[in-house]
Amino acid sequence: MLIGEVARRSGVSTRMLRHYDALGLVRPTGRTVGGYREYSAEDIRRIFHVESLRSLGLSLRQIGRALEDPGFAPSALVGDLIRRTEERLKREQELLERLRRVDASAPSGWESVLRIVELLHGLDSPSPARRQQAVLAAPEEMPVPAELLAGAVLAEADPNVAGALRWALARAGGDGVASVAPGVRSEDVEVRRRAVRAVAEMPGDEADAVLAEALGDADPAVRRHAALALGARGADAAVPTLVAMVVDGVSDVEAAEVLGTLSLEPGCADRIVGALVAELAADSAVRIRVAQALAELPGTIAHGPLRHLAGDADRAVALVASALADVVGKRPAG
Repeated sequence: MLIGEVARRSGVSTRMLRHYDALGLVRPTGRTVGGYREYSAEDIRRIFHVESLRSLGLSLRQIGRALEDPGFAPSALVGDLIRRTEERLKREQELLERLRRVDASAPSGWESVLRIVELLHGLDSPSPARRQQAVLAAPEEMPVPAELLAGAVLAEADPNVAGALRWALARAGGDGVASVAPGVRSEDVEVRRRAVRAVAEMPGDEADAVLAEALGDADPAVRRHAALALGARGADAAVPTLVAMVVDGVSDVEAAEVLGTLSLEPGCADRIVGALVAELAADSAVRIRVAQALAELPGTIAHGPLRHLAGDADRAVALVASALADVVGKRPAG
């Protein structure tokens, strides 16, 4: 069969068939009287072998080795092809996600597209310093889309980069809370912690609602972040968690300060005092922390409980409570 007929039946161009001949991959076994290439049935089978191997991603050099080496073991080559294909698919998936993120940001022009692509490259960097720089370098006149920042906030493990991202997300406004709120319901506890810290830095009723939901989270750290933020906003639903933080000695100073601020809300002071006093049956370390938290309350509302603690059987508790009671007693009545 002449080369033209082979090309027509096999779908391999005459140019490629000549290339195969030049490389020694498929050399026609015969020639016509006029010197034209003449392919036998075996030659044509070899052409199909070459094309099949090419479809798997083998180079022509690898194909030649596979066809000529009787001892060739394909398993290692196939394994290498699998790894290379997986890497290519991963790169293409990353490109697809990047394109989707650019599209979701609804860029208004090429300058916006380039800025977003630059930011995405920066956020994908393995260097925390580079990721942080990418966030902080955003120009004021070109705000970063909240959806993009929210995804980065929920994925970022480095505390410094996470702080920069939360700042940028709070500044972005728009749908910032809505974009990050799904993270509060994630099965991954680290994602929930990142999400609640981000929402805590955003104002508004929508943020308050998300934080209130987080107060019921199974993870203590999520509950604490939510309570500190809600208490600072005047939500008395945070009181039980804030008191528990004082008792547990986890961010107890911050919790006591928030309880002091929260006690200024109408009807909150007596509730807070009652919740703290209810913990005085605990060990001496807890009683000291409770005394310190009581002293954070404004006015003289905590003077009575502190005077009571000044007679505590534990000398350390008594000394701390007595000193704090003297300080509180000198304040103007609230």
